[in-house]
Amino acid sequence: MPPPAIANEIERYLRTGETDPHHAAWTGDFLERAVRAHDELRAALVCEVRRLAEGRCHQPVPNGVGPEFTRGKVEPMVRGLFPRAEQDIVLATLEGSVVYVTSENIESLLLASDFDRTAWDLANLYLGSLGAALLGKDAPSIVGLSESTTCYVSPDYFAEDDPFADFVVHEAAHIFHNCKRRTLGLRAKRGKEWLLDIAFRQRETFAYACEAFACLLARARSPAERRALAKEYAATVRLSDDRVDAAEVAHLVSEAASVRNGWKVILASCAPSRRPHDRDLLSER
Repeated sequence: MPPPAIANEIERYLRTGETDPHHAAWTGDFLERAVRAHDELRAALVCEVRRLAEGRCHQPVPNGVGPEFTRGKVEPMVRGLFPRAEQDIVLATLEGSVVYVTSENIESLLLASDFDRTAWDLANLYLGSLGAALLGKDAPSIVGLSESTTCYVSPDYFAEDDPFADFVVHEAAHIFHNCKRRTLGLRAKRGKEWLLDIAFRQRETFAYACEAFACLLARARSPAERRALAKEYAATVRLSDDRVDAAEVAHLVSEAASVRNGWKVILASCAPSRRPHDRDLLSER
């Protein structure tokens, strides 16, 4: 049994995802404490996930799902948001970005994750896909998670029946504000360090709007169908995410559906320091 102080830290981590950045419960210098804390916290997380997952299974990931599948999902978004010279570079990154969190890889993902909180969130994503109890009463019920240039997606993706839901597009949209241009070998411009300039408070709005608009475009065969589907989305949208206003997302999707390149409308609406007349200019094109 670990000493009480360490046992308390492990229990706190398992139930909340929170850790002490100074690792004071462990002995040694800072580096030694950090290594010991990482190893013991992750080992405990793996054991707890095994216990909660025992006897359960998740939706299977179909054979052949890989970069080509992902590219087909995200390509319209990339073509609409980036200049032609950058599109293939961004697509090459996104098509290899998706990791489906399964019983085969969950333990290696938990052990390899750089951040304690990310590992905890991944554990809850996986447990949710099994219909198992989550790690704590305030644990997030999520189906996707983005970090840097990686999108972690629940196998529930392949059972989703909402015609306007696409976890892959949603999480890929977050990469645009998580990844710096230089990471992909693109030249950083003055005032443009990230792939796309998206206001912090608008990041989830941007991702939900991109998700719904991508689904809309995949179904529509004409501008009239785009507008009709946007109305359908507005009438049925239900977002259980207190970070976004469902009506705002629906309005943004409707505006995007009314112009030739709706992706630019979504981006302009979610950019920081947006000039009041930007949306009008885009709508007139």
